[in-house]
Amino acid sequence: MSLYFKFSHHHIFCSCSWLKTMSDEEREERELDLTSPEVVTKYKSAAEIVNKALQLLLSECKPKAKIVDICEKGDSFVREQTGNMYKNVKKKIERGVAFPTCISVNNTVCHVSPLASDETVLEEGDVLKIDMGCHIDGFIAVVAHTHVLQQGPVTGRAADVIAAANTAAEVALRLVRPGKNNKDVTEAIQKVAAAYDCKIVEGVLSHQKKQFVIEGNKVVLSVSAPETRVDDAEFEENEVYAIDIVTSTGEGKPKLLDEKQTTIYKRAVDKSYHLKMKASRFIYSEINQKFPIMPFTARALEEKRARLGLVECLNHDLLEPYPVLHEKPGDLVAHIKFTVLLMPNGSDRITSHSLQELQPTKTVDDPEIKAWLSLGTKMKKKGGGKKKKGKKADEAANEETKDENSHG
Repeated sequence: MSLYFKFSHHHIFCSCSWLKTMSDEEREERELDLTSPEVVTKYKSAAEIVNKALQLLLSECKPKAKIVDICEKGDSFVREQTGNMYKNVKKKIERGVAFPTCISVNNTVCHVSPLASDETVLEEGDVLKIDMGCHIDGFIAVVAHTHVLQQGPVTGRAADVIAAANTAAEVALRLVRPGKNNKDVTEAIQKVAAAYDCKIVEGVLSHQKKQFVIEGNKVVLSVSAPETRVDDAEFEENEVYAIDIVTSTGEGKPKLLDEKQTTIYKRAVDKSYHLKMKASRFIYSEINQKFPIMPFTARALEEKRARLGLVECLNHDLLEPYPVLHEKPGDLVAHIKFTVLLMPNGSDRITSHSLQELQPTKTVDDPEIKAWLSLGTKMKKKGGGKKKKGKKADEAANEETKDENSHG
């Protein structure tokens, strides 16, 4: 998730600066998109791995389980599964973790991926958000899911905040389509959250994805605010987006409480500085070697040197932090994120997991929200051809909507 405590122009528009060494013509020539079947396969393979990893982690989430152990299992699973693919190809294909596994609980919003020494455990009744990503050859699939650690249906405000995120995600899926605008999505998801008496959390950006670019230039803002302006953008065929929905029973204005909680960083590829400390040079060299582009957790570095070395790297902007943010104690936060391919025949949501049974206290009666939910996710076929397939897809979308309305 791109969720920044301090909003600045650089943060909102960080993207493919690592490609600046190429000329624009070369970049255009090399940019692979969904018109290539091989690219679609790589996205879907990455998605399959991340969906399986999420399933595995949900089975590991039990009262008294250590959060760091579960995060480590997620990252190990992704490394192992991607490591088994494309082994015997002539040209080496980069693959692995695209975003470290995070488990953020209750009023904590995001980016909790503890160090090995952390003893924090899950407790019965916790509302936990699992967030993770995988890539194959730089084609990235990310997912986030919310789960309550309890038996039986989820009720009360926990059900409201999860239903708000889920319904907003379903609406976003139907509005992130060629010809629509990023502002349409921002306005719609806020309206959905309000129907459940919840707020969309400020500062969350849903990014376009490209090869090796986890945070592309085209973004959808969660909440419009004077200090977070983004360019208007229209969605186009063959684009890929990570749609990131975070809802709260509180004000939706998260705070950074302690910078020491931050463990996830990304190399700022357009920055350079001659580091003075030996520990810093060692750590920065390790980061360049292991994590040249994708975000990583400090847990993956040599821990003693990391503590010393990361400080100097951060002080000179060589790394971009992903801060751990919090709503107020007692607030509940839900997070749903999915990767969607804008294919010529419609939107293909490739990452997701089914929710527990929800019994929210609110029902959605707003006709505009109902109209959004009734939209199909597949395009109507022009002329003759495979009409049956189109009809089946529409029926599936309608089933999805019926299921969604039963949640709301």
